[in-house]
Amino acid sequence: MTLRVISYGGGVQSTAMIVLAAQGKLQEIMGGEIQAALFANTGDDSEHPDTLKYVREIAIPYGKKHGLEIIELQTVKNGEPTTIWNEIMKPDSKRMLIPVFGDINMPLQRSCTVDFKIKTVGRWVKKNGAKKDDPALVAIGISTDEIQRAGRGKEEPMQQRVYPLLDLGLSRVGCMQVIHDAGIPVPPKSSCFFCPFHKTQVWAELRRDRPDLFDKAQELEDVMIAKQEARGKNPVYLTKHQRRISEVIHAAGDTLFGENDPNLEHGCDSGHCFT
Repeated sequence: MTLRVISYGGGVQSTAMIVLAAQGKLQEIMGGEIQAALFANTGDDSEHPDTLKYVREIAIPYGKKHGLEIIELQTVKNGEPTTIWNEIMKPDSKRMLIPVFGDINMPLQRSCTVDFKIKTVGRWVKKNGAKKDDPALVAIGISTDEIQRAGRGKEEPMQQRVYPLLDLGLSRVGCMQVIHDAGIPVPPKSSCFFCPFHKTQVWAELRRDRPDLFDKAQELEDVMIAKQEARGKNPVYLTKHQRRISEVIHAAGDTLFGENDPNLEHGCDSGHCFT
Protein backbone atom coordinates (compact mmCIF):
# COMPACT_ATOMS: atom_id res chain seq x y z
CA MET A 1 0.00 0.00 0.00
CA THR A 2 1.37 3.39 -0.97
CA LEU A 3 2.11 5.59 2.03
CA ARG A 4 0.56 9.06 1.94
CA VAL A 5 1.70 11.78 4.34
CA ILE A 6 1.64 15.53 4.79
CA SER A 7 4.90 17.36 5.35
CA TYR A 8 3.73 19.74 8.06
CA GLY A 9 5.68 22.92 8.75
CA GLY A 10 3.30 24.51 11.23
CA GLY A 11 2.55 27.53 9.04
CA VAL A 12 -0.34 28.72 6.91
CA GLN A 13 -0.05 26.56 3.80
CA SER A 14 0.64 23.26 5.51
CA THR A 15 -2.03 23.95 8.15
CA ALA A 16 -4.50 24.44 5.31
CA MET A 17 -3.57 20.93 4.14
CA ILE A 18 -4.35 19.61 7.65
CA VAL A 19 -7.81 21.17 7.41
CA LEU A 20 -8.35 19.86 3.88
CA ALA A 21 -7.38 16.37 5.06
CA ALA A 22 -9.85 16.65 7.94
CA GLN A 23 -12.50 17.51 5.35
CA GLY A 24 -11.56 14.58 3.10
CA LYS A 25 -10.52 16.84 0.21
CA LEU A 26 -6.82 16.04 0.32
CA GLN A 27 -7.53 12.32 0.12
CA GLU A 28 -9.37 12.82 -3.16
CA ILE A 29 -6.34 14.51 -4.69
CA MET A 30 -3.77 12.08 -3.27
CA GLY A 31 -5.78 9.01 -4.21
CA GLY A 32 -6.33 7.44 -0.83
CA GLU A 33 -6.03 7.55 2.93
CA ILE A 34 -3.45 9.84 4.52
CA GLN A 35 -1.53 7.98 7.20
CA ALA A 36 -0.07 10.96 9.06
CA ALA A 37 1.10 14.55 9.00
CA LEU A 38 4.79 14.78 9.87
CA PHE A 39 6.15 17.81 11.70
CA ALA A 40 9.94 17.72 11.45
CA ASN A 41 10.92 19.84 14.44
CA THR A 42 14.32 21.46 13.85
CA GLY A 43 14.60 21.83 17.64
CA ASP A 44 12.80 23.46 20.53
CA ASP A 45 15.86 25.73 20.65
CA SER A 46 15.60 26.51 16.92
CA GLU A 47 11.95 26.68 15.86
CA HIS A 48 10.09 29.86 16.73
CA PRO A 49 8.26 29.20 20.03
CA ASP A 50 5.00 30.50 18.56
CA THR A 51 5.14 27.78 15.91
CA LEU A 52 5.74 25.06 18.49
CA LYS A 53 2.87 26.35 20.60
CA TYR A 54 0.52 26.37 17.60
CA VAL A 55 1.49 22.87 16.51
CA ARG A 56 1.12 21.38 19.98
CA GLU A 57 -1.89 23.29 21.26
CA ILE A 58 -3.94 23.88 18.10
CA ALA A 59 -2.92 21.62 15.21
CA ILE A 60 -2.33 18.32 16.99
CA PRO A 61 -5.65 18.45 18.94
CA TYR A 62 -7.49 19.48 15.76
CA GLY A 63 -5.98 16.59 13.84
CA LYS A 64 -6.81 14.14 16.61
CA LYS A 65 -10.41 15.34 16.65
CA HIS A 66 -10.69 14.62 12.93
CA GLY A 67 -8.80 11.33 12.85
CA LEU A 68 -5.51 12.68 11.47
CA GLU A 69 -2.38 11.92 13.47
CA ILE A 70 0.19 14.72 13.52
CA ILE A 71 3.55 13.26 14.50
CA GLU A 72 6.40 15.40 15.77
CA LEU A 73 9.76 14.13 14.51
CA GLN A 74 13.27 14.91 15.72
CA THR A 75 16.50 14.68 13.79
CA VAL A 76 18.89 12.05 15.13
CA LYS A 77 22.65 12.08 14.69
CA ASN A 78 24.88 9.26 15.93
CA GLY A 79 21.91 7.81 17.76
CA GLU A 80 21.09 10.99 19.68
CA PRO A 81 18.47 13.70 19.00
CA THR A 82 19.98 16.95 17.80
CA THR A 83 18.91 20.41 16.63
CA ILE A 84 20.12 23.05 14.22
CA TRP A 85 21.13 25.29 17.13
CA ASN A 86 23.04 22.47 18.79
CA GLU A 87 24.92 21.50 15.64
CA ILE A 88 26.04 25.06 14.89
CA MET A 89 27.01 25.82 18.48
CA LYS A 90 29.20 22.73 18.95
CA PRO A 91 32.77 23.99 19.51
CA ASP A 92 34.23 21.45 17.08
CA SER A 93 31.58 21.91 14.37
CA LYS A 94 32.70 23.59 11.15
CA ARG A 95 29.31 23.39 9.41
CA MET A 96 27.15 26.49 9.31
CA LEU A 97 24.08 24.51 8.12
CA ILE A 98 21.98 27.65 7.55
CA PRO A 99 22.25 29.98 4.50
CA VAL A 100 24.47 32.64 6.07
CA PHE A 101 25.80 35.60 4.09
CA GLY A 102 29.45 35.63 3.09
CA ASP A 103 31.73 37.53 0.75
CA ILE A 104 29.40 37.35 -2.23
CA ASN A 105 26.56 39.04 -0.29
CA MET A 106 24.23 36.18 -1.08
CA PRO A 107 23.03 33.27 1.07
CA LEU A 108 25.69 30.57 1.02
CA GLN A 109 24.97 26.89 0.54
CA ARG A 110 22.82 25.38 3.27
CA SER A 111 21.83 21.91 4.40
CA CYS A 112 19.27 22.67 7.12
CA THR A 113 16.22 21.84 5.00
CA VAL A 114 17.69 18.58 3.72
CA ASP A 115 19.18 17.40 7.02
CA PHE A 116 16.44 18.49 9.40
CA LYS A 117 13.30 18.35 7.24
CA ILE A 118 13.52 16.18 4.14
CA LYS A 119 15.80 13.42 5.48
CA THR A 120 13.96 13.34 8.81
CA VAL A 121 10.67 12.79 7.00
CA GLY A 122 12.46 10.30 4.74
CA ARG A 123 13.61 8.16 7.67
CA TRP A 124 10.05 8.00 8.98
CA VAL A 125 8.47 7.00 5.67
CA LYS A 126 11.15 4.35 5.08
CA LYS A 127 10.54 2.89 8.53
CA ASN A 128 6.82 2.84 7.83
CA GLY A 129 6.86 1.05 4.50
CA ALA A 130 8.03 3.39 1.73
CA LYS A 131 10.22 1.72 -0.90
CA LYS A 132 12.14 2.82 -3.96
CA ASP A 133 9.59 1.15 -6.22
CA ASP A 134 6.68 2.37 -4.10
CA PRO A 135 7.68 5.78 -2.72
CA ALA A 136 5.62 7.66 -0.18
CA LEU A 137 3.47 10.46 -1.56
CA VAL A 138 4.51 13.52 0.46
CA ALA A 139 2.15 16.51 0.28
CA ILE A 140 4.06 19.81 0.24
CA GLY A 141 2.18 23.03 1.01
CA ILE A 142 3.16 25.28 -1.87
CA SER A 143 0.39 27.67 -2.92
CA THR A 144 -0.29 29.30 -6.27
CA ASP A 145 1.48 32.55 -5.40
CA GLU A 146 4.77 30.66 -4.94
CA ILE A 147 4.41 28.08 -7.71
CA GLN A 148 8.03 28.70 -8.77
CA ARG A 149 9.13 26.77 -5.66
CA ALA A 150 7.44 23.56 -6.77
CA GLY A 151 9.84 20.85 -7.90
CA ARG A 152 13.03 22.47 -6.60
CA GLY A 153 15.76 20.12 -5.47
CA LYS A 154 16.16 16.48 -6.33
CA GLU A 155 13.50 13.96 -5.39
CA GLU A 156 14.39 11.71 -2.48
CA PRO A 157 14.59 7.97 -3.35
CA MET A 158 11.56 6.97 -1.27
CA GLN A 159 9.55 10.18 -1.49
CA GLN A 160 7.44 11.58 -4.29
CA ARG A 161 6.39 15.16 -3.70
CA VAL A 162 2.87 16.25 -4.57
CA TYR A 163 1.36 19.74 -4.40
CA PRO A 164 -2.35 19.58 -3.47
CA LEU A 165 -2.72 23.33 -2.99
CA LEU A 166 -1.72 23.89 -6.61
CA ASP A 167 -4.25 21.27 -7.74
CA LEU A 168 -6.92 23.13 -5.77
CA GLY A 169 -5.82 26.53 -7.06
CA LEU A 170 -5.29 27.88 -3.53
CA SER A 171 -3.19 30.95 -2.81
CA ARG A 172 -1.84 31.87 0.62
CA VAL A 173 -4.90 34.06 1.15
CA GLY A 174 -7.10 31.14 0.14
CA CYS A 175 -5.29 28.93 2.65
CA MET A 176 -5.92 31.46 5.38
CA GLN A 177 -9.61 31.41 4.49
CA VAL A 178 -9.70 27.60 4.64
CA ILE A 179 -8.22 27.69 8.15
CA HIS A 180 -10.52 30.49 9.30
CA ASP A 181 -13.60 28.69 7.98
CA ALA A 182 -12.57 25.60 9.95
CA GLY A 183 -12.87 27.60 13.17
CA ILE A 184 -9.23 27.49 14.24
CA PRO A 185 -6.71 30.35 14.46
CA VAL A 186 -4.52 31.15 11.48
CA PRO A 187 -0.94 30.22 12.48
CA PRO A 188 1.99 32.64 12.51
CA LYS A 189 4.67 32.38 9.85
CA SER A 190 6.89 29.40 10.60
CA SER A 191 10.67 29.25 10.46
CA CYS A 192 13.69 29.01 12.72
CA PHE A 193 13.85 32.30 14.59
CA PHE A 194 17.42 32.88 13.37
CA CYS A 195 16.80 32.02 9.70
CA PRO A 196 18.95 34.19 7.37
CA PHE A 197 16.08 34.24 4.86
CA HIS A 198 14.26 36.70 7.14
CA LYS A 199 13.71 40.07 5.55
CA THR A 200 14.88 43.14 7.44
CA GLN A 201 11.33 43.87 8.57
CA VAL A 202 11.00 40.41 10.10
CA TRP A 203 14.26 40.89 12.02
CA ALA A 204 13.04 44.30 13.19
CA GLU A 205 9.76 42.79 14.40
CA LEU A 206 11.66 40.03 16.20
CA ARG A 207 13.76 42.63 18.02
CA ARG A 208 10.59 44.52 18.97
CA ASP A 209 8.37 41.60 19.93
CA ARG A 210 10.84 38.94 21.11
CA PRO A 211 14.08 40.61 22.20
CA ASP A 212 15.06 37.39 23.95
CA LEU A 213 15.07 35.52 20.63
CA PHE A 214 16.82 38.40 18.90
CA ASP A 215 19.58 38.22 21.50
CA LYS A 216 19.88 34.46 21.00
CA ALA A 217 20.18 35.00 17.24
CA GLN A 218 22.98 37.48 17.95
CA GLU A 219 24.68 34.87 20.14
CA LEU A 220 24.51 32.36 17.28
CA GLU A 221 25.89 34.86 14.78
CA ASP A 222 28.78 35.76 17.09
CA VAL A 223 29.71 32.09 17.47
CA MET A 224 29.77 31.66 13.68
CA ILE A 225 31.89 34.79 13.24
CA ALA A 226 34.36 33.60 15.90
CA LYS A 227 34.66 30.17 14.28
CA GLN A 228 35.43 31.70 10.91
CA GLU A 229 38.05 34.02 12.38
CA ALA A 230 39.68 31.13 14.27
CA ARG A 231 40.11 29.33 10.95
CA GLY A 232 41.51 32.43 9.25
CA LYS A 233 38.42 32.88 7.10
CA ASN A 234 36.18 35.87 6.50
CA PRO A 235 33.18 36.22 8.82
CA VAL A 236 29.65 35.21 7.92
CA TYR A 237 26.46 36.95 8.95
CA LEU A 238 22.72 36.38 9.34
CA THR A 239 21.81 39.27 7.02
CA LYS A 240 23.00 40.75 3.75
CA HIS A 241 24.14 43.87 5.63
CA GLN A 242 27.45 42.10 6.42
CA ARG A 243 27.46 43.37 10.00
CA ARG A 244 26.21 42.00 13.34
CA ILE A 245 22.42 42.08 13.44
CA SER A 246 22.36 44.17 16.62
CA GLU A 247 24.33 46.85 14.78
CA VAL A 248 22.09 47.08 11.73
CA ILE A 249 18.62 46.02 12.88
CA HIS A 250 16.50 48.44 14.88
CA ALA A 251 13.28 47.46 16.61
CA ALA A 252 10.28 47.85 14.31
CA GLY A 253 7.55 50.36 14.86
CA ASP A 254 3.89 49.44 14.59
CA THR A 255 2.97 47.86 11.26
CA LEU A 256 -0.13 48.40 9.15
CA PHE A 257 -0.32 44.66 8.53
CA GLY A 258 -0.99 41.78 10.87
CA GLU A 259 1.58 39.03 11.20
CA ASN A 260 -0.47 36.80 8.88
CA ASP A 261 -0.87 39.34 6.12
CA PRO A 262 -0.19 37.63 2.77
CA ASN A 263 2.04 40.50 1.65
CA LEU A 264 4.65 39.59 4.26
CA GLU A 265 7.51 37.15 3.74
CA HIS A 266 6.63 33.49 4.11
CA GLY A 267 8.65 31.16 6.26
CA CYS A 268 8.71 27.35 6.33
CA ASP A 269 4.96 27.08 5.96
CA SER A 270 5.17 24.41 3.26
CA GLY A 271 6.77 21.78 5.47
CA HIS A 272 9.91 21.47 3.34
CA CYS A 273 11.14 25.01 3.73
CA PHE A 274 12.14 26.75 0.51
CA THR A 275 12.26 23.57 -1.60
